[in-house]
Amino acid sequence: MVLALVLLRLWLWHFSGVFGVEAGEMKSLSVMEGDSVTLHTDTDTQRNDAVIEWMFGPENPDTVIAEINRANINHITDERFRDRVKMDSQTGSLTITNIRTTDSGLYKVEITTNPEAEKIFNVTVCALLPVPLIIRDTSQCSSSSGSSSVSKCSLLCSVLNVSHVTLSWYKGNSLISSIRASDLSISLSLPLEVEHQDKNTYSCVLNNNISNQTKHLDISQLCQPCAALLPVPVIIRDTSQCSSSSSVSKCSLLCSVLNVSHVTLSWYKGNSLISSISVSDLSISLSLPLEVEHQDKNTYSCVLNNNISNQTKHLDISQLSLQMEIKIQPETHDHNSNAPVMFVVSP
Repeated sequence: MVLALVLLRLWLWHFSGVFGVEAGEMKSLSVMEGDSVTLHTDTDTQRNDAVIEWMFGPENPDTVIAEINRANINHITDERFRDRVKMDSQTGSLTITNIRTTDSGLYKVEITTNPEAEKIFNVTVCALLPVPLIIRDTSQCSSSSGSSSVSKCSLLCSVLNVSHVTLSWYKGNSLISSIRASDLSISLSLPLEVEHQDKNTYSCVLNNNISNQTKHLDISQLCQPCAALLPVPVIIRDTSQCSSSSSVSKCSLLCSVLNVSHVTLSWYKGNSLISSISVSDLSISLSLPLEVEHQDKNTYSCVLNNNISNQTKHLDISQLSLQMEIKIQPETHDHNSNAPVMFVVSP
């Protein structure tokens, strides 16, 4: 009989602990990671014999994290909250600073002199949202078969390692499409197809229940016509600038492209940038010079790129550089003649 009573008491104690979460007044609130939050007791404890305890747990608030005893001494008893928790000595309200996602859970306050003042707070800490990234899906680059002047651009808006969020495409203020992430931390991607000449405003928005991040689409920058593939640069020798100086001869080269816009043309020595030139909206021709020695053993390349793709032309110095051999071939003339001496330059 005694054993049965003991077991009954333990059973009642266990379930009063579990269901005690619902017994008191429950308040739910959300807060951003890194912010501060204050959990108010809404009472004024003037009596010196009051003991106020705050308890915390992800599902059941059973761990004491802070308390004020009868001597008004404030104790922080959980190292997870060290230097981040403060209690008001008058009201017992709890303030958490620099709050973390691991601080999400249930918080319960108990006041010995006022049992009816027990409160429970369900706190959700939302991680800081990243700014969405918009990239062009070049594998889907296509041109409308019905009209050569209308081509389409496939885009992807992406975010990494998110949970409890919604990723959406908007055209102006109108929602086009959206996708949700639940509890699991996952990566999200949402496609969008637009025409190159589309003048509407588009934006990709990542949001949860307390904040959002927006990335606006620049169609002119990301969506150049698929037909306008980048040409391969051409490297030619500028013979007018070729020179020879004793044992060291140099050759001037030009890397050129025709009718391009929104691109950068660059010379590289190995992986190191030597020089570059950029063109904006206008479709023009570009040329970028480079001077090398004939015996140079380094690797050089000329690269044409935009924000989507690139084309590279590698330099073969042995083919393009000019090996200077100066040969004097005398003409038949008399010693008093002023006929010029002919120089034959053979590559």
